[in-house]
Amino acid sequence: MMNEDLWRPLRDELQEWRAAGRTASLWLRDDDAVAPTPALDRLIGLARDYAVPVALAIIPVSTGPDLAHRLAQETLIHPVVHGWSHANHAPPSEKKQELGDDRPRQAVKDDLTRGLARLSEFYRDRLTSLLVPPWNRIDPALLDDLPMLGYTGLSAFGHKLASTEHLTVVNTHIDIVDSRAGNRCRDHGVLIADLARELAEARAAGGAAPVGVLSHHLVSDDDAFRFLSDLFDVTARSGVVRWRTPAELLER
Repeated sequence: MMNEDLWRPLRDELQEWRAAGRTASLWLRDDDAVAPTPALDRLIGLARDYAVPVALAIIPVSTGPDLAHRLAQETLIHPVVHGWSHANHAPPSEKKQELGDDRPRQAVKDDLTRGLARLSEFYRDRLTSLLVPPWNRIDPALLDDLPMLGYTGLSAFGHKLASTEHLTVVNTHIDIVDSRAGNRCRDHGVLIADLARELAEARAAGGAAPVGVLSHHLVSDDDAFRFLSDLFDVTARSGVVRWRTPAELLER
């Protein structure tokens, strides 16, 4: 059963949106998909229950027709490109990244071209040309190359990267999994407070910027799925939240 008091900060913030006559935009990105799994089925079930679209970041080199077949009738699941192989090319002294400046730039561009092409084979017009860099890291110098490689959008984490003339950046801001604590779900109270703060900042800025929630179905525990279920329930009852598809986020 949901702890109603725990969710009060978010409900109070959504009441501010209602009083202002605005609709809050949220979106859900789930990373590291490669194949059908019970965890993915559970995520899909939640999406169905609440009609919440999911941007599913798929690792191109590791996936195949089994996942495409599983998702064929799941209209709420929107495939996006999760790099190429989710391989770390950074030296041990640096943070992990696949799309950094640790190897020739053309090699990185070739991987990105292959990634988009491979997922296009499986998903065709269902694929949104949104790049999700593994570990949410990318060499900023690559941003100008992405439109020429076929990408119209980029999604990382936080507020560091900004849109350019030809590339829309739509980041996530709340990661429900704590990778430094054994991939446990973060404390629900902290997540709720963080989400309420992000929404308040979006409202103060005019209300147009979407707030992104990041999940990882493969490592999610019951606590993580319960958080998503409660979040979907609270936002559905509020009447002032719209969960956006990745294609909607890239509209200009």
